[in-house]
Amino acid sequence: MSEESQYSEHPGGWIEWFCQLPQNQYLTEVDSEFIQDPNNYGHLIKQFNLFQQALQMILSSEQPDTLDLENEKFLELYTEASDIYGLLHQAFIQTPKGLAIMRERFLNGRFGHCPRVLCEKQNTIPIGLSESLKTSRIKVYCPRCKEAYAPRKSQADFDGAYFGRSFPMLLLLTYPDIHPKFTIQLGTELFTPFQPTLYGFKVRDERQIQQSSPQLQQQQQQQQIITEQTNGIVEKENHNQQEKQNAEQESKQSKKKKKNKNK
Repeated sequence: MSEESQYSEHPGGWIEWFCQLPQNQYLTEVDSEFIQDPNNYGHLIKQFNLFQQALQMILSSEQPDTLDLENEKFLELYTEASDIYGLLHQAFIQTPKGLAIMRERFLNGRFGHCPRVLCEKQNTIPIGLSESLKTSRIKVYCPRCKEAYAPRKSQADFDGAYFGRSFPMLLLLTYPDIHPKFTIQLGTELFTPFQPTLYGFKVRDERQIQQSSPQLQQQQQQQQIITEQTNGIVEKENHNQQEKQNAEQESKQSKKKKKNKNK
């Protein structure tokens, strides 16, 4: 029995079986209480034709067998159950308990590493480029180079809506300690630049925040004035010293000429 199964309090059932499928390695086990709460699934009912039956399948304490997986009617229900679970999963991992679970999985490298050499195997976070089903497959987001990549097929192969677009940013904002200490500056754009968002709003990085800070701008302006004043003083001193050297040289030459005339 896995730790997540014990933690989620539904060992051996459909949820544990579904999350342990090879293509679902990124998914965590959603609590049964969360799934049963109408406040969490009410908005999904109209999106599916077999919602109640699919919900019963998700909450079932039994796992499908080989005969079930060969039954066309079962597979139709299973498809809806998968998508319903995925959307509930998207909501669950944004709760305090879900974020805590995903934080541990991120720190353990359960979601793979960034393929960029400069990122030095930075742990990545699953992300969907859309909140809607059947729009994009799952991607992984690197918080160091701030790009989204397609994961290896052996790691994950499911709908990106199971995680949603806001999850990585929410995880990093909730747990600042897991954010990498520095950011890779991309010299060559190998991929389409990724714009992080949180619930539809763009998330600015530290450089943008610093550039837009009035207090920092004022400090930069003051520093620039001090630098200019310092440079001006240094230039003036260099000029005076040069004039002094020229005067001394002219005086020496004048004395030398007088000495030659006296001879």
